[in-house]
Amino acid sequence: GFRKERAALEQLRGHRNIVTLYGVFTNHYSASGPSRCLLLELLDVSVSELLLHSSNQGCSMWMIQHCARDVLEALAFLHHKGYVHADLKPRNILWSAEEECFKLIDFGLSFKEGNQDVKYIQTDGYRAPEAELQNCLAQAGLQSETECTSAVDLWSLGIVLLEMFSGMKLKHTVQSQEWKTNSSAIIDRIFASEGVVNSAIPAYHLRDLIKSMLHCDQGQRASAGTALCSPFFSIPFAPHIEDLVMLPTPVLRLLNILSDASLQSEEEYEDILEDIREECQKYGPVVSLLIPKENPGKGQVFVEYANAGDSKAAQKMLTGKIFDGKFVVATFYPLSAYKRGYLYQNLL
Repeated sequence: GFRKERAALEQLRGHRNIVTLYGVFTNHYSASGPSRCLLLELLDVSVSELLLHSSNQGCSMWMIQHCARDVLEALAFLHHKGYVHADLKPRNILWSAEEECFKLIDFGLSFKEGNQDVKYIQTDGYRAPEAELQNCLAQAGLQSETECTSAVDLWSLGIVLLEMFSGMKLKHTVQSQEWKTNSSAIIDRIFASEGVVNSAIPAYHLRDLIKSMLHCDQGQRASAGTALCSPFFSIPFAPHIEDLVMLPTPVLRLLNILSDASLQSEEEYEDILEDIREECQKYGPVVSLLIPKENPGKGQVFVEYANAGDSKAAQKMLTGKIFDGKFVVATFYPLSAYKRGYLYQNLL
């Protein structure tokens, strides 16, 4: 798998939604003798961890859309290059705090389309029907009629998005007889269920997108390029406060710090600005600091650090600190929105 993964990552270098390979080295100190290692960029939280935190609630529409778009962009690129990832699952989709996007990792099972050398691809629960069939035949020593194509990746992503929406692990559901008979009805039921927090938002675009990825017949399954044209991607969602706590970025947003009175007095405002800057610089160089005097964002403090490592350290230390008699709440904030001067209103 090492040589294959290295070759794939070298071929796919440069796409923002695919993990960057920096180099290769040999570890001479491992117990089992020298082993070859890949040096990859450091990424943050995985979708698997995000699912744990959203347990039974489901992720926000903003997060699902962000993840779906990023992974589809990665798939469109790697499929265009003739590659199949072949092991897409929540653990292999990671957030990059520096670039504020989700990235695909783990190309150990990937192969060039039409040139598949391993019979056992994908992970239980995220395995496309044609890969399932191929595995069964391979176990019996038989050759499958149909080749596995890039369509297996779309199937896996469809399941991941359905898990993010429902907040449930679906392994047993997709292995049930009912799913094989009528998966469409099960998807409808998940989207109609009362427990789903996202009900206020027209979720049918997401439902239709997921269905287009979960056709049993690989020939009917949407390609990554087609899926990116779904109307689901044109809806402007805002992140929830949980999203901004979970997904680190180089910008911090401090809430519950300033009273209206301190915003009105110019002198007090300057003093507070100085105090906050001094406190925040303990964790790393501050690139910029913004305290809007008007809505949206009135009285919130935005602190931009040079890198996400510093903002993560600051977020840990500042949360729950008492400033001017009030408990500080520190969340991250999308750098792209901050740079555009776009401040979300409806977060708390």
